[in-house]
Amino acid sequence: IHLLQYLLVFANVKIIYSWVFNELPSFVAEDSRRFISQETGHLYISKVQPSDVGSYVCQVKNTVTNARVLSPPTPLTLKTDGVMGEYEPKIEAHFPQTVLAAKGITVRLECFALGNPVPTITWRKMSGNIPKKARLRKSQAVLEIPNIQLEDSGSYECKAENTRGGTAFRGHLQVYTLPQWISMINDTQLDSGEQLRWECRATGKPRPTYRWLRNGEPLNSQSRVEMVNGELIIHRLQQTDSGMYQCIAENKYGAIYSSAELKILASAPMFSTNPVRLIATVGKDVSLECRPRASPKPRISWRKSDRRVQIMLLRNNTLRIINSSRSDEGSYVCRAENQFGSAELTTMLLVKEPMRVELNPVRVEVTVGESVVLSCKVTHDPSLDVSFLWLLNNQPLNTQQEGGHFEYIQTQSSTADLMIRSILLKHAGKYGCHAQTSADSVLAEAELLVRGPPGPPGVVIVEEITDTTATLSWSHGVDNHSPITTYNVQARSPVSLGWQTVKTDPEPVTGNMESAMAVELNPWVEYEFRVVATNGIGTGDPSTPSRAVRTKEAVPSVAPANVRGGNGRRHELVISWEPISEEFQNGEGFGYIVAFRANGTRGWKEKMVTSADSTTYKYRDETFPPLTPFEVRVGVYNNKGDGPFSEVVTVFSAEGEPREPPSEVQAFAISSSEIKVIWKPPNPGPGRPQAYEVSFWKDMEQEEMGKKKRTTGNETTLLLTGLEGNTQYLISVKGFNSAGQGPASSPIKISTKKNAPSLPPGNLMWIQEGNNVSLSWDPVKARDNESEVIGYKVLLRQEGRGHSQVMRTPNSAVVLTLPEGGTYIIEVRAVSEGGEGAASAQVRVLTSSGKRWLGSHSLGGFSDLRMCAYGNRLDCFHIIPL
Repeated sequence: IHLLQYLLVFANVKIIYSWVFNELPSFVAEDSRRFISQETGHLYISKVQPSDVGSYVCQVKNTVTNARVLSPPTPLTLKTDGVMGEYEPKIEAHFPQTVLAAKGITVRLECFALGNPVPTITWRKMSGNIPKKARLRKSQAVLEIPNIQLEDSGSYECKAENTRGGTAFRGHLQVYTLPQWISMINDTQLDSGEQLRWECRATGKPRPTYRWLRNGEPLNSQSRVEMVNGELIIHRLQQTDSGMYQCIAENKYGAIYSSAELKILASAPMFSTNPVRLIATVGKDVSLECRPRASPKPRISWRKSDRRVQIMLLRNNTLRIINSSRSDEGSYVCRAENQFGSAELTTMLLVKEPMRVELNPVRVEVTVGESVVLSCKVTHDPSLDVSFLWLLNNQPLNTQQEGGHFEYIQTQSSTADLMIRSILLKHAGKYGCHAQTSADSVLAEAELLVRGPPGPPGVVIVEEITDTTATLSWSHGVDNHSPITTYNVQARSPVSLGWQTVKTDPEPVTGNMESAMAVELNPWVEYEFRVVATNGIGTGDPSTPSRAVRTKEAVPSVAPANVRGGNGRRHELVISWEPISEEFQNGEGFGYIVAFRANGTRGWKEKMVTSADSTTYKYRDETFPPLTPFEVRVGVYNNKGDGPFSEVVTVFSAEGEPREPPSEVQAFAISSSEIKVIWKPPNPGPGRPQAYEVSFWKDMEQEEMGKKKRTTGNETTLLLTGLEGNTQYLISVKGFNSAGQGPASSPIKISTKKNAPSLPPGNLMWIQEGNNVSLSWDPVKARDNESEVIGYKVLLRQEGRGHSQVMRTPNSAVVLTLPEGGTYIIEVRAVSEGGEGAASAQVRVLTSSGKRWLGSHSLGGFSDLRMCAYGNRLDCFHIIPL
């Protein structure tokens, strides 16, 4: 069954069809049974089910404006007069028999069939395979081919099948392309009478045809005009042929245009410069050019002093004088004529004597680091100016870019010198002095040979390799004009410090040799080799390194060094040594043989340590006591066999961790936050502690929740700080050494003192008489959870200094004597067993040299008295007697 959409027409606008089932936003979901054609908008249901009964509305969406249009509802009901039986597929929606598609677009081929059971859709291309880029959409009802190309053209078939049968539809996909230019025409200028040849070429499918326009009008073939397959030829151009031309390439899908302007030139002859002065040299050939601008090409004639000349005339109208002499001097006139006019060019020819250049020395040999001067002297016609240019190996020499090695010196107008300082090897070569006048140019050359250290030898080749030798060969490098005397052979390995000179056979390697054997190499080491040459001047650069090669394996030859032992846990024998570097392992499968025996015994115990990086071996035996002496030696081995052992040394077994706890552990409360712990070390014997660890925790906590503090050495006392006041702690002590920890002492209990008073001294009052200050304050009363006050601490500090003087007093008053001259800061703290309390407000007192402050106990006879009190605020006043 299918439902038809209401037709809507939109020009050049893509629309999308969908169907609403019953009401928005319930849309029909497409699957193998239901299909919406985006070509026609039809909804197809291959096999209707009861769930399909309802109202359907077609929605059309404009993808440009997003506008939507809904059709009136269409009901779908089921007939009650029978049941539809099974039937073979019938294709209801399919692509056209001929599909035209432009190259590069995406093509969608639709194919859907009705049937019971629901048909299965398959696709194939009749000639070849379906493109790999193709995708099947909507339960295979749509074949989508993106970026369509010419090779995708062909016949495509969709086939619908079910158990009742099958049917197929076949159509042809044809891909076309618009014309595209391969070559186009360009603006052209030609003389009248010449021939024009333009060609334009384009690709396209179908193959494009060509048309030509001139000034917008069709151009037709005639006697002078030919047009064949995009080529335009016009013979014997005339002024009327000028204009704007267009080549049109077109097929039935489109056309493209290429435009160009043709200009026909017509002008009388004209010379850009006139007259011309030309200087030549006696004995040399000279050419006098005549190149006027004219259209069409003019006729050319030459004359000298009103006489026609018959000297050689070249095809381009250039007058050539062979082996010129003084008699050739004079004025030469070139005349050019065409139908539009004429013009003349006068050339004044002067013939001078040739220039001579002398460069000295012609050949010179120097050594690297020396200096030399090349002198260039010119003989020339005095009426002409001369310029110099220095060359090195035929290239201009830029003295500014050579690091100060070159200096150009011109002492006279006809002499130029080149100074070369601190010569390098690269300065060797052929030097040229190029002298030039307006009439002539001459090049004189000299050769500079530079003696220096040799160049690098050729690449080193490893001919043969053994466990300790390598046979090497190389080729001679340049000797830089000083014979090579010796070669130095060098080697580098991953474990060496750069390149090292190696011993050779023969020794030394003389300069006429090109091979040698490197000896005394280490087995099983990867080496690179290079060679350095030396001559009488010095040592040159090294050769390119050889490829990396590894020497053959051999039995180890180096025993471990610094064999020693000690430490470890009880009943352990710990043996250690310095590892053998890879350079001396001599092969794969390297390891150590650890041999040991108790002093006084005969047989050795041997243990294999297979790791080349190992430095320690531990042997445990419950039967030997601590500090038992052993004879120990360590050997080496690899896959080739056993190597040497080290010298025998004596190593003692471990004394072990401490076996007894410290004794007589005591603790003393110092303040509310400090406890001092003291103890005695365990009895002397094996397992001596190297330091101690004190554990402390609150009475209501588990030991694991507590803290630990260690001594820095064998001290037997430790101060615990940062504790809480009026709190009971449990404390234990244990010793430890490198082997481990010993047992802990039994915990002891100790309580910190109550906290210091939290209130500061208040209501400070003071009377100052000169440098004496009488200070008093209200006593501090401790709270129930605070320590009782046992006195006070008075701190005196001069302003600007960090050091304080401290005075202790059991009373709440004190008399201070201050030095003369300065400002002093005073503060008071209560002191208790729990520590010091909070500080009072600071008192600032100024003392002045030579001025007295009188006391307060009697005012008679005193001139001035100052009293201050510090309660909630500072109040000061003076008492003046009447």
